[in-house]
Amino acid sequence: MKTLIKNALIVNEGRSFKGYLLIDDDRIADIQENQEYRGDYDTVVDASGCFVLPGIIDDHVHFRDPGLTHKADIASESRAAAFGGVTSYLDMPNTIPQTTTLEALEEKYKRAADCSAVNYGFFFGATNDNVNLFTALDPHQVPGIKLFMGSSTGNMLVDRRESLQKIFREATLPVMVHCEDTARINENMKKAKERYGDDPPVELHPQIRDVEACYQSTALAVNLAKTYGTQLHVAHVTTAKELSLFGDNDRITAEVVVAHLMFSSADYQSLGTRIKCNPAVKSADDRDALRKALTNGKITTVGTDHAPHLLPEKEGGAARAVSGMPMIQFSLVSMLELVDEGVLPIERLVQLMCHQPASLFEIRDRGYLRKGYKADIVIVSPNNPWILTPDCIQSKCGWSPLEGHTFNWKVMHTFCNGHHLFNQGVFDETYRGEALAFR
Repeated sequence: MKTLIKNALIVNEGRSFKGYLLIDDDRIADIQENQEYRGDYDTVVDASGCFVLPGIIDDHVHFRDPGLTHKADIASESRAAAFGGVTSYLDMPNTIPQTTTLEALEEKYKRAADCSAVNYGFFFGATNDNVNLFTALDPHQVPGIKLFMGSSTGNMLVDRRESLQKIFREATLPVMVHCEDTARINENMKKAKERYGDDPPVELHPQIRDVEACYQSTALAVNLAKTYGTQLHVAHVTTAKELSLFGDNDRITAEVVVAHLMFSSADYQSLGTRIKCNPAVKSADDRDALRKALTNGKITTVGTDHAPHLLPEKEGGAARAVSGMPMIQFSLVSMLELVDEGVLPIERLVQLMCHQPASLFEIRDRGYLRKGYKADIVIVSPNNPWILTPDCIQSKCGWSPLEGHTFNWKVMHTFCNGHHLFNQGVFDETYRGEALAFR
């Protein structure tokens, strides 16, 4: 089946140009600038006034499946992804059971094949004692190894120095790291509890999980990567100080997530634990430094760290409320707001959310609008204001920290492997995405 996308403003590989794009079955058959297509086709999408982008690749999600499916699952969260223009995701290993054995990894792929609306890949989780399994991982199936050098949801902390050294020495796949110094966080929490009681106010969260906790752990990871020549990708960088560690080594890269670009510590007053996440949302100065880093070469990818919880689980303060928030459905429109604000051009957004995740993890035939590549495509409309209300939300948890916000961009169409998965509010419940292929 051939689908023609015409009258498009196509954004791809550093350029924006008017033209058309032809899909044939699951691939891009043709893409041309300033021309009209004169061949045959079965269906047409008139993209007049819209921008056509590669489908977003979210390199950092927690879909909670298996074991935590009361708050999210692969079916619900991949649906939310499709509504938001995300056509591929890389899921993290802190589920129940943890994805730290070959059997658990294979089970995740089977579950996704049954119910994922978009394309999927799964990180393998590192522990203090499973390095011997690294050589058994299929590099064509697995994007990388996820290492928690800071305790977060799921308690997969790896803190023994000899284990860290072995992981960095033995890993041949990219190592994606959550960096926070747990000993420092524990000491900060102890002091906060002594002063404020067992559940300190959430406003103290960025003081408990503070700048130094992030910087010290990230600096250790970078030093280990330099020592052993490891390909390192540091997840969810949150501080201006950490940014000094990046930009001079192609094998050591950084991710920033949408929440840390949108919010600052001032927002705890109005949003409370809805924006409590690990690492913490920090100062406006840190947020502004992260925004600048989007265009100065310090940041390589933008993900979401999509981490749903039920609202009752978010009750409490810095100690009791769980950390994490749902973001995948509204990540693209949030980043397009930063385009409108002049923080980054739309061509750079596409590099950060499409091209560079595909290149960094060597995802085959995706992330670019190229002839012969898989037809993962999102069409977005500017100057199309709408308000985020609870009835819009597709994530199983049913809430968003962005509720009540007016967005000026709207996702109109999402194509996954050439299939018209999301069509102006109409979603195909029957379609299933594919396992991503790497390298």
